[in-house]
Amino acid sequence: MVLNFIEVIFFFYIFVSLYMVCLMLLIYIPNRKKIFEYPKGKPEPVSIIVPCFNEGAHLGKAIESYLSLDYPKNMIEVIVVDDMSSDNSVEIARRYEKKYKNVRVIVNSRNSGGAAEPTNLGIKAAKYNYIAVADADSEPNRDALLKMIGFLQEDKSVVGVTCSVLSKEPSTFIQKLQAVEYAVIAWGRKLLDMVDAVYVTPGPFALYKKKVLIEVGLFDTKNMTQDIEIVWRLLYHGYKVRMSLDTAVYSATPFKFKKWFRQRVRWNIGGTQTLIKYKSTFFKKGMLGAFILPYFSMSLFLGLLGLALFIYLSLRNLFIFYMSTRYSLYADSALIHFQALNFAPSILNLFGVSLFIVGTIFTLIGIEVMKRHKMYHNLFNVLFYLTIYLTIYPFIMVTSLYRLSTGTYKW
Repeated sequence: MVLNFIEVIFFFYIFVSLYMVCLMLLIYIPNRKKIFEYPKGKPEPVSIIVPCFNEGAHLGKAIESYLSLDYPKNMIEVIVVDDMSSDNSVEIARRYEKKYKNVRVIVNSRNSGGAAEPTNLGIKAAKYNYIAVADADSEPNRDALLKMIGFLQEDKSVVGVTCSVLSKEPSTFIQKLQAVEYAVIAWGRKLLDMVDAVYVTPGPFALYKKKVLIEVGLFDTKNMTQDIEIVWRLLYHGYKVRMSLDTAVYSATPFKFKKWFRQRVRWNIGGTQTLIKYKSTFFKKGMLGAFILPYFSMSLFLGLLGLALFIYLSLRNLFIFYMSTRYSLYADSALIHFQALNFAPSILNLFGVSLFIVGTIFTLIGIEVMKRHKMYHNLFNVLFYLTIYLTIYPFIMVTSLYRLSTGTYKW
């Protein structure tokens, strides 16, 4: 059988996608019994930096959750850095500052339009050598610090630690789909940790060594996803970042499709900015160039390729249907002949079905693993996530590339 050009492209798309999913499963199998392990650390003082902009609805609960961590109270300070909010965020933060000696409030002199600048202000003002960066709408498990700090103490080359980021109290359908996504991503991130390839420390709750953050230049204020860029910079300088799957932080998620789409566009713009910034490190600089950049780039490429194939096949089938309909009407003949219906399986169909099956297995294993955090999902949401939700991502990527190329983007 001789494949035409489109079939070759399709075969490549399916094969590489199948390879990447199987690779993750092969990482999981020998490491499944130690996936929740973490080094036991000892409490040391931590400064929790909370960048804030118009988070009055969530800020109070977030501060309370940070003050309620299972950690010596005299070893925690919470620094809320407001980025010139237009709501009552500063007023709420001031109440806690008056009530607790270990809460401080800093108000930025301007609205920077992102989280990086207020975070940097908080880091510079921090008293302690360990820095936790946290969102103003997130709530970590009480054991979060205890299950994360050991990674920084056990290995001097480890300078950043993330944890499972999960959806907080999902209620709308789009939030429930995000709950599935967050659970699978957390599990997948731990698998990447097994090969020293964690590429992001998400903003909801991450722990760092202050000295190293200052050494590498703090967070990039020009990047839309400073939590990705900072990790790539740390890896570039020879440091490591780890993942503690056994603890979690619960983050508020967009409750409407429009807000969800806007957030994902921002994430994709930031990821692409980071990819462009570090493109010269391909196959250099350890795991950053040897695995993370190729993995990240291939994921982006496959998404765009999949969308291109979908559009091509849709237009081709539409054209064929139009021409056959028009011909049949002119010729006064039947529109469809039974002889034309060909259900014979092909190797391409087999690979396509295999990819869906393996992807479903990967997702279901991830969901089962994350039940440790009492994350339960019904079958309909999982199937919708696999068949509809994920297919929107290539359109998000195209939108992101367009806005990045035209400069029409903001936080």
